Amino acid sequence: MLRRLLALTASAALLPLTAVALPGGGADAAPSTPKPRYQATVEITKHGIPHITAHDFGSLGFGSGFAAAQDSICTLADTVVTARGERSRWFGPTGRYNDQVTLDASNLQVDAFVTDLHNRRVVEKLLADPLAGPGQQARALVKGYVAGANRYLRKTGRNGVTDPACHGARYLRPDVKPIDLWYGVYLANLLASSGVFVKEIVDAEPPSADDPGLPEVPVKAAQVDREKLLVGLGRDPESPFGSNATAVGGDATTTGKGMLLGNPHFPWRGRYHFTQQHLTIPGRYDVAGASLIGSPAINIGWNKDVAWSHTVSTAYRFTPYEYKTPGPGTTYLTDAGPQELEHRTVKVRVRKKDGSLGTATEDLYRTPQGYVIDAPALLMPWGRASLWAIRDANGEQLRTIDTFLDMGKATGVRDLLRRQDAGGGMPWVNTTAADRDGNVLYADHSVVPNVPDDLAEACMTPTGRVLDEVAGLPGLDGTFADSSCAWRTDDDAERPGIFGPGNLPSEVRRDWVMNANDSYWLPNPAQPIEGYAGIIGCEQCVRTMRTRMVSHYVIDRLATGRKESPKSLRGHEHANRVMAAEVMRENGDLDTLCDATGETEACQVLHDWDGRSNTDSVGVHIFEEFIQRLPSAPVGEADPVWRTQFDADDPLNTPRDLDVANPQVVQAMSDAIASLRDRGIPFDATWGSLQVAGDRGAPPIPLGGGTGDAAGNANALASRWVKDNKDHYRPITYGSSHIQAISFLPGGRVDARTILTYGQSENPRSPYSTDQTRMFSQKRWVHFAWTDAQIRKDLVRRFVLRG
Repeated sequence: MLRRLLALTASAALLPLTAVALPGGGADAAPSTPKPRYQATVEITKHGIPHITAHDFGSLGFGSGFAAAQDSICTLADTVVTARGERSRWFGPTGRYNDQVTLDASNLQVDAFVTDLHNRRVVEKLLADPLAGPGQQARALVKGYVAGANRYLRKTGRNGVTDPACHGARYLRPDVKPIDLWYGVYLANLLASSGVFVKEIVDAEPPSADDPGLPEVPVKAAQVDREKLLVGLGRDPESPFGSNATAVGGDATTTGKGMLLGNPHFPWRGRYHFTQQHLTIPGRYDVAGASLIGSPAINIGWNKDVAWSHTVSTAYRFTPYEYKTPGPGTTYLTDAGPQELEHRTVKVRVRKKDGSLGTATEDLYRTPQGYVIDAPALLMPWGRASLWAIRDANGEQLRTIDTFLDMGKATGVRDLLRRQDAGGGMPWVNTTAADRDGNVLYADHSVVPNVPDDLAEACMTPTGRVLDEVAGLPGLDGTFADSSCAWRTDDDAERPGIFGPGNLPSEVRRDWVMNANDSYWLPNPAQPIEGYAGIIGCEQCVRTMRTRMVSHYVIDRLATGRKESPKSLRGHEHANRVMAAEVMRENGDLDTLCDATGETEACQVLHDWDGRSNTDSVGVHIFEEFIQRLPSAPVGEADPVWRTQFDADDPLNTPRDLDVANPQVVQAMSDAIASLRDRGIPFDATWGSLQVAGDRGAPPIPLGGGTGDAAGNANALASRWVKDNKDHYRPITYGSSHIQAISFLPGGRVDARTILTYGQSENPRSPYSTDQTRMFSQKRWVHFAWTDAQIRKDLVRRFVLRG
């Protein structure tokens, strides 16, 4: 850091006298140019990773924004267009916006929703709110970030952008404002709440006397298709939005200090993919890791004393309120008397087929709690007798950047959690962390509506109770939404309406903790966490095969009498064990089941399979196809796949004992084998010849890993919304992303190994587009340059920015 401080100081002294070298050559200004507002030194090391040094947070953001634009200008610009509500203007109203996570809607639907947020000045009001709005350092960081992005666009010009996805696009303009980025941050906060219901909000219309909508009939939990309901709530069991994180404490490590292995499972393209960066204000701030596009702060990372990662939490960020209505129309009933819905008319600029611009109009409706939705498939229709509206806890805060920014200053896991709680803006994730002193932390201190079980029990409507029974989401009585059924406020909460830290689960230990997107209940089987509200998650409930695998990596290592070392912990990432296969193979059950199909060739391959999802493994695809077809159980009934059902006293080893006599299970194997044969996929194909990189412009690089929750791969990969390498069996577009293995060592040292699975640059013409993908394929790690000496050793180029 001393070298970077001296370099930064020297650069500042020279700037008035010399031109500033920038990528691609050129000069910034004549010697008489006044002192710039922003100045940052950017050092690019191997794999295109930027290390940004500045004297203040505004300049730090300036360097971060420039670097983000250089690596991901098309996605960053798309994020700005979306945040402005201008997708229909540039891409047409009927085009689709798919954020690769929970939102899949037409451009017009997205624009109508976002435009109404602008019309209501939602973000502007939060920026002016001293409690729910951002602090000065976060504001400076964001302001600098957009200045850096504009600096890049002024330097390059839209025709100088080489990424074919947006080369020459007219929306590439150096006119990004801080408010644009704040709206982008706000929309990201809504990912697991209002963002799930954009279509249902924009398309909601009151039933008329002539067309009263769907009739309301009593619904029982047993009649509900749980999987379809979860899909509609943004919790698709077949396409989970998740991650793994394991923290091992000093009592279980060879170093006596903390270690962390974090692997967020995120999209490989689009708004929610990561870039890596290292941010330094000498003597004040030094943190590295990864940031989502449009985030100037490190979201997942480390400093000299603590490392952390995140996993998507099971907690809900919203509650639906059901309001009784006196009949079709826009009147609803409350304990204060009948009320009229707020009717909002939104005008959106749209591009017509001939290229000219026109206007489309949409109507949205609100109660004081939030937007009205029309979602009959989710048991929440706008019908003759009632309507539903969503209250969104993340819609009431703009503290996310503050939270991540302040976490980078932490001195240990307890301090990390204290800073997270003070920020009050962790939107939808758990935190798992390790520190230099050997402590480890698991916490779900995210933004959760303050709906304790007694409030839910008193306020659920009949349909709301079914929602709760099937999906864990309490539907509350809107009649009393401003009185007895209003969200409560804890004394220790950062703001009204959310749970305070005392009512949110956390655990600090010195052996190990983990999370793989199951509820908070079992970060370590030695100490289950219980007694928290059901809206946060379930207790004494079944764990996914992925959770069992992530846990067993550590359990099995410690059971041999060996502690975790930096090498062994990061080795778990590429071990590629498949937990479901290990369980099903017990007592020869998987072989017995396959033999019952009479498929001798495929069954021999499955028998000979090494049980891993490595690139050279043979037989993985047979098991993957089988897992996809297994029958599921209705709510409250036994799982038909297993003879021994889940036992809360043995949660990481149950369910088990494959039911080889169940004809549905046998049929699943028969259908899996038949499907492969019908598609001409050889039974003896290596996994790496079938599963390949599928992100934009990537060559078909072979990849290990596989399905997460159902198969039990910790190295979870998925094929969704494929556009590239579609001629391959499984092109990967989702899953393992910014993986970090951080170990604190004696003498203040940090061993930082990372891999960004899809590469630092989204531009397929960049040398940094697929270099790390090839390393990931080969089970290699990037030695992340953390110290001055390491940066100097790996330095590719260095330049100074000002503006």
